Amino acid sequence: MELPLVVGVDGSESGLRALDWAVDEAALHGLPLRLVYASRWERYEGVAPAEGAPAEQLIADAIVGSAADRAGRRNPAVEVTVQVLADDPVAALLREAPYATAVVLGSKGRGEFVDLLLGSVSLSVAARATHPVVVVRGDKAGLAGTHDRVLLGVGDTARGSPAVQFAFREAEARGCVLDAVRAWRCPAYETADRAERPAGPEHHYEQQASALVDEALEPAAVDHPSVQLRRTTVEGPAHKVLVRRSAAADLLVVGARHRHGHFGLQLGRVGHAALHHAACPVAVVPHG
Repeated sequence: MELPLVVGVDGSESGLRALDWAVDEAALHGLPLRLVYASRWERYEGVAPAEGAPAEQLIADAIVGSAADRAGRRNPAVEVTVQVLADDPVAALLREAPYATAVVLGSKGRGEFVDLLLGSVSLSVAARATHPVVVVRGDKAGLAGTHDRVLLGVGDTARGSPAVQFAFREAEARGCVLDAVRAWRCPAYETADRAERPAGPEHHYEQQASALVDEALEPAAVDHPSVQLRRTTVEGPAHKVLVRRSAAADLLVVGARHRHGHFGLQLGRVGHAALHHAACPVAVVPHG
């Protein structure tokens, strides 16, 4: 049985956009959808636990009920269940992640300032989860999926990494192009003697990047022959390259190294930049 998509709902506009995206994603992959609302009710300022829980329970029930109705109107064929948890949202969603195909979140939470780039719950879950997390953000075109392109950032990972596999499955389900991109840079000290090398030092690093892309993609490309694959190497900082190219993508997939025994953040510069600035939804897929 396929694991469901889990969506963190909180009644915010960002959360509703994430819900709509998740309904479409569930329909695309034939997956059930589980809507989760989590809040530590007893922490509400000025409200005693015994008095606060029922009031917040009513709010929670209203939020998940409204979200379920919205999901049903968007696609009645998608199976939807709801779950209300009296728990910290980050802790609850991290526990849900191993039992989900992916956890889907909005980029901002309820009550957060509109000028904040990314909500604390979304960032914490994406940074700590040991399974895929999708943060739904971006412009109208990216959210609507009109580019017919999945963008994969090829990092320093093993062949057929979870991020690569995730990206191929997405491109196959969508019937779209998979744009696999590897950024490269030539150290400044090597450009000084470029006249002494017939092809220049840049050629070496570009060729190395191209070889790494081929190695990373090879197993998944064989398993998904119908996917139209575009291999690209680009000179420049990886985080800037991917954010720029996300303007022409419907989904950006990046890997994140999971550090065993370490509870802190596991996102590097690329992951942080993507979650804060990408023009389309971002899937963070841990590995290692």
